[in-house]
Amino acid sequence: MNSMRMLEQDDETNEAEEVTWEDQQRINTFSKLNTRLRSIEDKLQELKQEKEALDDLSTELELADEDEPVLYKIGEAFLHMTHSKALKYLEKQQGEIDGNVSALAASAEDCEKQMKELKVVLYAKFGRAINLDE
Repeated sequence: MNSMRMLEQDDETNEAEEVTWEDQQRINTFSKLNTRLRSIEDKLQELKQEKEALDDLSTELELADEDEPVLYKIGEAFLHMTHSKALKYLEKQQGEIDGNVSALAASAEDCEKQMKELKVVLYAKFGRAINLDE
């Protein structure tokens, strides 16, 4: 006795979609953007930690005696500075970090936007046959 049944829609098409050169380029671009985004997120995390350290330093400098010289770390060395000079240098460093954070955040948004556009195109063609999520 032959039992007939309807195929599930997933089972209906057994043929895999052919990957063209353009598709492969889109997949490669998506991969590069994903790697770049992860790198940017790591750098942002490092900058946020550095900013927290500078904020802590700012609090410490507010509590310090203004007449006493301050030991300020620049790179691997500690320098004696006046209180006012240390505050100015600290403000400069905080400004640079804020600028870097803004630039990296903009780059991350750009990567995410491009990745979203590529996802739409690739999922439209390949459906469940491709996984672009982590």
